[in-house]
Amino acid sequence: MGVLGCSAHYARIARLLKPSQLIDTYAVASRDMAKARQYAEKHGLSKAYGSYEDLLADKDVDFVYIPLPNNLHLEYIKKAAQVGKAVLCEKPICLNAAEAEEAAACCRENNVSLMEAFMYRFHPQWIRAKEMADSTEIGELLTVHGQFSFDNLDENNYRNKVENGGGALYDIGCYAVSTARFLFGREPLRAMCSMTRDPRFKTDVMVSGVLDFGRGGTATFTVSMQMFPAQKVTAIGSGGSLCMELPFTMPSDKTAHLTLNTGSTQRLIEIEAANQYLLEYDAFALSVMQKTEPPTPVSDAIQNMAVLDALFKSAESGRWEPVTGKKHTE
Repeated sequence: MGVLGCSAHYARIARLLKPSQLIDTYAVASRDMAKARQYAEKHGLSKAYGSYEDLLADKDVDFVYIPLPNNLHLEYIKKAAQVGKAVLCEKPICLNAAEAEEAAACCRENNVSLMEAFMYRFHPQWIRAKEMADSTEIGELLTVHGQFSFDNLDENNYRNKVENGGGALYDIGCYAVSTARFLFGREPLRAMCSMTRDPRFKTDVMVSGVLDFGRGGTATFTVSMQMFPAQKVTAIGSGGSLCMELPFTMPSDKTAHLTLNTGSTQRLIEIEAANQYLLEYDAFALSVMQKTEPPTPVSDAIQNMAVLDALFKSAESGRWEPVTGKKHTE
Protein backbone atom coordinates (compact mmCIF):
# COMPACT_ATOMS: atom_id res chain seq x y z
CA MET A 1 0.00 0.00 0.00
CA GLY A 2 1.05 3.54 -0.79
CA VAL A 3 -0.39 6.47 1.17
CA LEU A 4 -0.89 9.78 -0.64
CA GLY A 5 -0.28 12.56 1.86
CA CYS A 6 0.97 12.75 5.44
CA SER A 7 -2.54 12.32 6.76
CA ALA A 8 -3.44 12.93 10.40
CA HIS A 9 -6.18 10.32 10.00
CA TYR A 10 -3.79 7.66 8.72
CA ALA A 11 -1.44 8.55 11.60
CA ARG A 12 -4.25 7.61 14.00
CA ILE A 13 -4.96 4.24 12.38
CA ALA A 14 -1.47 3.17 11.22
CA ARG A 15 -0.92 0.97 14.30
CA LEU A 16 -4.26 -0.75 13.70
CA LEU A 17 -3.05 -2.04 10.33
CA LYS A 18 0.19 -3.55 11.64
CA PRO A 19 -1.36 -6.99 12.36
CA SER A 20 -2.41 -7.40 8.71
CA GLN A 21 -1.16 -10.53 6.98
CA LEU A 22 -2.20 -9.15 3.59
CA ILE A 23 -0.91 -5.58 3.51
CA ASP A 24 2.60 -4.18 3.57
CA THR A 25 2.23 -0.54 4.68
CA TYR A 26 4.98 0.32 2.24
CA ALA A 27 5.24 3.95 1.13
CA VAL A 28 4.05 7.50 1.79
CA ALA A 29 4.21 10.60 -0.41
CA SER A 30 4.20 14.28 0.44
CA ARG A 31 4.97 17.42 -1.51
CA ASP A 32 7.66 17.96 1.15
CA MET A 33 10.31 15.22 1.09
CA ALA A 34 11.57 15.94 4.60
CA LYS A 35 8.03 15.69 5.94
CA ALA A 36 7.49 12.40 4.08
CA ARG A 37 10.68 10.89 5.52
CA GLN A 38 9.77 11.92 9.06
CA TYR A 39 6.23 10.57 8.66
CA ALA A 40 7.48 7.28 7.18
CA GLU A 41 9.89 6.74 10.05
CA LYS A 42 7.28 7.55 12.69
CA HIS A 43 4.57 5.30 11.25
CA GLY A 44 6.64 2.38 9.99
CA LEU A 45 6.48 2.95 6.23
CA SER A 46 9.47 1.66 4.24
CA LYS A 47 9.73 4.36 1.59
CA ALA A 48 9.12 8.09 1.36
CA TYR A 49 8.49 10.16 -1.77
CA GLY A 50 8.62 13.91 -2.34
CA SER A 51 5.66 13.92 -4.74
CA TYR A 52 2.47 11.93 -5.19
CA GLU A 53 3.43 11.16 -8.78
CA ASP A 54 6.71 9.55 -7.70
CA LEU A 55 4.86 7.16 -5.42
CA LEU A 56 2.39 6.32 -8.18
CA ALA A 57 5.34 5.46 -10.45
CA ASP A 58 6.63 2.85 -7.96
CA LYS A 59 5.93 -0.58 -9.48
CA ASP A 60 5.87 -2.17 -6.04
CA VAL A 61 2.76 -0.23 -5.05
CA ASP A 62 -0.34 -2.35 -5.71
CA PHE A 63 -2.95 0.01 -4.31
CA VAL A 64 -3.08 3.52 -2.91
CA TYR A 65 -4.97 4.92 0.02
CA ILE A 66 -6.13 8.49 -0.62
CA PRO A 67 -6.79 10.57 2.52
CA LEU A 68 -6.15 13.87 0.72
CA PRO A 69 -8.49 16.88 1.01
CA ASN A 70 -11.78 16.18 -0.74
CA ASN A 71 -11.13 18.47 -3.72
CA LEU A 72 -8.12 16.30 -4.72
CA HIS A 73 -9.88 12.94 -4.67
CA LEU A 74 -10.99 12.83 -8.30
CA GLU A 75 -7.62 13.98 -9.65
CA TYR A 76 -5.62 11.36 -7.80
CA ILE A 77 -8.11 8.53 -8.23
CA LYS A 78 -7.70 9.06 -11.97
CA LYS A 79 -3.91 9.38 -11.79
CA ALA A 80 -3.67 6.18 -9.78
CA ALA A 81 -6.00 4.28 -12.09
CA GLN A 82 -4.11 5.40 -15.17
CA VAL A 83 -0.95 3.70 -13.86
CA GLY A 84 -2.78 0.55 -12.80
CA LYS A 85 -3.13 1.15 -9.07
CA ALA A 86 -6.27 0.13 -7.22
CA VAL A 87 -7.69 2.84 -4.95
CA LEU A 88 -9.13 2.96 -1.46
CA CYS A 89 -10.34 6.54 -1.13
CA GLU A 90 -11.49 8.37 1.97
CA LYS A 91 -15.06 9.52 2.18
CA PRO A 92 -16.62 11.41 0.56
CA ILE A 93 -15.29 9.76 -2.56
CA CYS A 94 -15.63 13.01 -4.57
CA LEU A 95 -17.44 16.35 -4.41
CA ASN A 96 -20.58 15.24 -6.23
CA ALA A 97 -22.15 12.28 -8.00
CA ALA A 98 -20.90 13.40 -11.43
CA GLU A 99 -17.30 13.36 -10.19
CA ALA A 100 -17.88 9.96 -8.57
CA GLU A 101 -19.18 8.62 -11.90
CA GLU A 102 -16.09 10.00 -13.65
CA ALA A 103 -13.78 8.39 -11.09
CA ALA A 104 -15.57 5.05 -11.39
CA ALA A 105 -15.45 5.18 -15.20
CA CYS A 106 -11.71 5.85 -15.18
CA CYS A 107 -11.08 2.91 -12.83
CA ARG A 108 -13.31 0.68 -14.91
CA GLU A 109 -11.49 1.66 -18.13
CA ASN A 110 -8.14 0.84 -16.52
CA ASN A 111 -9.40 -2.36 -14.90
CA VAL A 112 -8.61 -1.34 -11.32
CA SER A 113 -10.70 -1.45 -8.15
CA LEU A 114 -12.10 1.63 -6.41
CA MET A 115 -13.73 1.66 -2.98
CA GLU A 116 -14.90 4.42 -0.66
CA ALA A 117 -13.46 4.01 2.84
CA PHE A 118 -16.50 3.63 5.10
CA MET A 119 -14.94 1.53 7.86
CA TYR A 120 -18.16 1.22 9.89
CA ARG A 121 -19.59 -1.27 7.37
CA PHE A 122 -17.05 -3.86 8.52
CA HIS A 123 -17.67 -3.68 12.27
CA PRO A 124 -19.68 -6.61 13.69
CA GLN A 125 -22.05 -4.20 15.46
CA TRP A 126 -23.19 -2.87 12.09
CA ILE A 127 -23.47 -6.34 10.60
CA ARG A 128 -25.68 -7.30 13.55
CA ALA A 129 -27.71 -4.08 13.27
CA LYS A 130 -28.32 -4.75 9.58
CA GLU A 131 -29.47 -8.30 10.35
CA MET A 132 -31.91 -6.92 12.92
CA ALA A 133 -33.24 -4.27 10.54
CA ASP A 134 -33.79 -6.92 7.86
CA SER A 135 -35.46 -9.41 10.22
CA THR A 136 -38.58 -9.12 12.36
CA GLU A 137 -36.74 -8.17 15.57
CA ILE A 138 -37.94 -4.54 15.40
CA GLY A 139 -40.74 -5.11 12.94
CA GLU A 140 -40.77 -3.09 9.73
CA LEU A 141 -38.10 -0.38 9.79
CA LEU A 142 -39.83 3.02 9.74
CA THR A 143 -37.23 5.61 10.69
CA VAL A 144 -33.52 6.07 11.38
CA HIS A 145 -32.05 8.98 13.30
CA GLY A 146 -28.34 9.76 13.28
CA GLN A 147 -26.24 12.30 15.13
CA PHE A 148 -22.52 12.93 14.79
CA SER A 149 -20.65 15.97 16.06
CA PHE A 150 -17.27 17.27 17.15
CA ASP A 151 -15.70 20.67 17.74
CA ASN A 152 -13.08 21.86 15.24
CA LEU A 153 -12.14 25.55 15.07
CA ASP A 154 -8.72 25.05 13.45
CA GLU A 155 -8.55 27.50 10.55
CA ASN A 156 -5.73 25.46 8.98
CA ASN A 157 -7.71 22.23 8.92
CA TYR A 158 -8.99 21.39 5.44
CA ARG A 159 -12.42 20.64 6.93
CA ASN A 160 -12.75 24.38 7.55
CA LYS A 161 -11.76 25.40 4.02
CA VAL A 162 -14.39 25.75 1.30
CA GLU A 163 -11.81 25.42 -1.47
CA ASN A 164 -10.79 21.99 -0.13
CA GLY A 165 -14.34 20.65 -0.01
CA GLY A 166 -14.65 21.22 3.73
CA GLY A 167 -17.81 21.31 5.80
CA ALA A 168 -19.92 19.08 8.00
CA LEU A 169 -22.12 17.52 5.31
CA TYR A 170 -19.14 16.22 3.34
CA ASP A 171 -17.11 15.18 6.36
CA ILE A 172 -19.68 13.50 8.64
CA GLY A 173 -23.06 13.99 6.99
CA CYS A 174 -21.91 11.35 4.54
CA TYR A 175 -21.98 8.85 7.43
CA ALA A 176 -25.56 9.77 8.37
CA VAL A 177 -26.67 9.27 4.77
CA SER A 178 -24.70 6.07 4.27
CA THR A 179 -25.93 4.43 7.46
CA ALA A 180 -29.57 5.22 6.72
CA ARG A 181 -29.25 3.80 3.22
CA PHE A 182 -27.49 0.74 4.61
CA LEU A 183 -30.17 -0.02 7.19
CA PHE A 184 -33.11 0.59 4.85
CA GLY A 185 -31.49 -1.32 2.01
CA ARG A 186 -32.93 1.04 -0.56
CA GLU A 187 -32.42 4.57 -1.86
CA PRO A 188 -34.24 7.71 -0.67
CA LEU A 189 -36.59 9.39 -3.12
CA ARG A 190 -36.09 12.99 -1.96
CA ALA A 191 -34.22 15.07 0.60
CA MET A 192 -34.73 18.18 2.71
CA CYS A 193 -31.89 20.08 4.37
CA SER A 194 -31.19 22.95 6.77
CA MET A 195 -27.63 24.25 6.83
CA THR A 196 -25.74 26.72 9.04
CA ARG A 197 -22.48 28.21 7.76
CA ASP A 198 -19.60 29.64 9.77
CA PRO A 199 -19.21 33.37 8.99
CA ARG A 200 -15.41 33.09 9.02
CA PHE A 201 -14.79 29.82 7.22
CA LYS A 202 -17.92 29.92 4.98
CA THR A 203 -18.20 26.16 5.42
CA ASP A 204 -21.35 24.41 6.63
CA VAL A 205 -20.85 23.67 10.32
CA MET A 206 -24.27 22.35 11.34
CA VAL A 207 -26.57 20.40 9.06
CA SER A 208 -29.93 18.78 9.69
CA GLY A 209 -31.56 16.63 7.05
CA VAL A 210 -34.61 14.52 6.29
CA LEU A 211 -34.59 11.67 3.76
CA ASP A 212 -37.80 10.19 2.37
CA PHE A 213 -37.30 6.49 1.61
CA GLY A 214 -40.85 5.92 0.38
CA ARG A 215 -43.30 3.34 1.77
CA GLY A 216 -43.50 5.41 4.98
CA GLY A 217 -39.78 5.22 5.70
CA THR A 218 -37.80 8.30 6.74
CA ALA A 219 -34.38 9.16 8.09
CA THR A 220 -33.39 12.28 10.00
CA PHE A 221 -29.98 13.45 11.10
CA THR A 222 -28.00 16.32 12.60
CA VAL A 223 -24.24 16.67 12.17
CA SER A 224 -21.96 19.46 13.32
CA MET A 225 -18.30 20.42 13.41
CA GLN A 226 -18.86 23.05 16.11
CA MET A 227 -20.77 21.14 18.76
CA PHE A 228 -20.02 19.03 21.79
CA PRO A 229 -18.74 15.64 20.56
CA ALA A 230 -21.55 13.09 20.33
CA GLN A 231 -22.66 10.24 18.11
CA LYS A 232 -25.60 7.85 18.05
CA VAL A 233 -27.77 5.98 15.57
CA THR A 234 -31.31 4.89 16.45
CA ALA A 235 -33.51 2.74 14.25
CA ILE A 236 -37.22 2.43 15.07
CA GLY A 237 -39.57 -0.06 13.54
CA SER A 238 -43.18 -1.10 13.91
CA GLY A 239 -42.26 -3.54 16.68
CA GLY A 240 -39.26 -2.12 18.47
CA SER A 241 -36.19 0.08 18.42
CA LEU A 242 -32.46 -0.38 18.16
CA CYS A 243 -29.90 2.09 19.52
CA MET A 244 -26.17 2.09 18.75
CA GLU A 245 -24.14 3.89 21.41
CA LEU A 246 -20.90 4.42 19.48
CA PRO A 247 -21.63 3.75 15.82
CA PHE A 248 -18.58 5.26 14.14
CA THR A 249 -15.47 5.62 16.28
CA MET A 250 -15.65 2.37 18.22
CA PRO A 251 -12.19 1.59 19.68
CA SER A 252 -10.73 -1.71 18.50
CA ASP A 253 -10.35 -3.03 22.05
CA LYS A 254 -13.83 -2.14 23.33
CA THR A 255 -17.00 -4.20 23.41
CA ALA A 256 -19.83 -2.58 21.45
CA HIS A 257 -23.37 -2.37 22.83
CA LEU A 258 -26.69 -2.34 21.02
CA THR A 259 -29.88 -1.65 22.96
CA LEU A 260 -32.94 -3.50 21.69
CA ASN A 261 -36.29 -2.30 23.05
CA THR A 262 -39.48 -4.14 22.13
CA GLY A 263 -41.77 -2.52 24.67
CA SER A 264 -42.15 -5.55 26.90
CA THR A 265 -38.41 -6.09 27.17
CA GLN A 266 -35.19 -4.13 26.86
CA ARG A 267 -32.07 -6.09 26.05
CA LEU A 268 -28.44 -5.02 25.91
CA ILE A 269 -26.63 -6.87 23.14
CA GLU A 270 -22.86 -7.11 23.48
CA ILE A 271 -20.78 -7.26 20.31
CA GLU A 272 -17.22 -8.50 20.49
CA ALA A 273 -14.38 -6.00 20.14
CA ALA A 274 -13.24 -5.62 16.55
CA ASN A 275 -10.61 -3.72 14.58
CA GLN A 276 -12.90 -2.17 11.95
CA TYR A 277 -10.04 -0.54 10.05
CA LEU A 278 -8.07 -3.77 9.78
CA LEU A 279 -11.22 -5.58 8.63
CA GLU A 280 -11.86 -2.88 6.02
CA TYR A 281 -8.33 -2.71 4.62
CA ASP A 282 -7.87 -6.48 4.58
CA ALA A 283 -11.20 -6.99 2.81
CA PHE A 284 -10.21 -4.46 0.16
CA ALA A 285 -6.71 -5.94 -0.22
CA LEU A 286 -8.14 -9.43 -0.63
CA SER A 287 -10.46 -8.23 -3.38
CA VAL A 288 -7.49 -6.64 -5.18
CA MET A 289 -5.43 -9.83 -4.86
CA GLN A 290 -8.29 -12.03 -6.05
CA LYS A 291 -9.39 -9.55 -8.74
CA THR A 292 -12.95 -9.52 -7.42
CA GLU A 293 -15.38 -6.64 -6.86
CA PRO A 294 -14.60 -4.57 -3.74
CA PRO A 295 -16.71 -5.50 -0.70
CA THR A 296 -18.41 -2.09 -0.90
CA PRO A 297 -19.04 -1.48 -4.63
CA VAL A 298 -18.35 1.92 -6.14
CA SER A 299 -22.01 2.15 -7.16
CA ASP A 300 -22.78 2.61 -3.46
CA ALA A 301 -20.39 5.57 -3.29
CA ILE A 302 -22.01 7.16 -6.35
CA GLN A 303 -25.48 6.83 -4.81
CA ASN A 304 -24.30 8.31 -1.51
CA MET A 305 -22.99 11.34 -3.40
CA ALA A 306 -26.32 11.66 -5.24
CA VAL A 307 -28.07 12.03 -1.87
CA LEU A 308 -25.51 14.60 -0.69
CA ASP A 309 -26.11 16.50 -3.95
CA ALA A 310 -29.84 16.64 -3.19
CA LEU A 311 -29.18 17.81 0.38
CA PHE A 312 -26.90 20.62 -0.79
CA LYS A 313 -29.50 21.64 -3.37
CA SER A 314 -32.28 21.63 -0.77
CA ALA A 315 -30.20 23.82 1.56
CA GLU A 316 -30.15 26.41 -1.22
CA SER A 317 -33.74 26.06 -2.43
CA GLY A 318 -35.47 25.53 0.92
CA ARG A 319 -37.55 22.78 -0.68
CA TRP A 320 -37.63 19.03 -0.97
CA GLU A 321 -35.27 17.98 -3.75
CA PRO A 322 -35.38 14.68 -5.65
CA VAL A 323 -32.50 12.25 -5.34
CA THR A 324 -31.29 11.42 -8.81
CA GLY A 325 -29.30 8.38 -9.86
CA LYS A 326 -30.49 4.84 -9.38
CA LYS A 327 -34.08 4.22 -10.42
CA HIS A 328 -36.42 4.12 -7.42
CA THR A 329 -39.43 1.97 -6.83
CA GLU A 330 -42.28 3.01 -4.58
